[in-house]
Amino acid sequence: MKIKRFSYTLIAVIVAFASLTAWSENNRCSDNLASRQLDYWVGDWSISAPGSAESASSRITLSLDKCVVVENWHGEKEHFGQNIFGYNPESKSWMGFFADNRGHVHVFDHGQVTGGKAEFEGPSRGDNGEVILNRIRIVKLGPGKVEQTWDKSSDNGATWKPQFRLEYTRKSS
Repeated sequence: MKIKRFSYTLIAVIVAFASLTAWSENNRCSDNLASRQLDYWVGDWSISAPGSAESASSRITLSLDKCVVVENWHGEKEHFGQNIFGYNPESKSWMGFFADNRGHVHVFDHGQVTGGKAEFEGPSRGDNGEVILNRIRIVKLGPGKVEQTWDKSSDNGATWKPQFRLEYTRKSS
């Protein structure tokens, strides 16, 4: 059941990102200011919890002619994953996809990025089948600092419970 749901989700994300590529044939993502709003996050980063030593690393790149932002991260205990974000000009919204090597998969079907602040939301299911709303925020704190938070809501966004808060520090070139 999980594999089937994962397959449908992956197909939906691929179709959405394929539409971005088709759109960019006439309107290049590299020239679209909305598609460039998350570029502040591109680079190589050390990741830590506030006040802690580095516990993970991340490389954020642009892909598909700058239509997609891709994060490849590697954490402790051989935990690693990939996050993919892209701007959908049809809905004027950002979309995202999270997957890791432990079988966690989340789709973020709505997002906004403005002025160095990104926020993505998307539903998932809890252990008992209940609907959970996930929210990721990626906020530029300065030239070499970014904060990422992940919150969950079981009441459709009325209240949020923090899952983690991470600080990204740009690695020296």
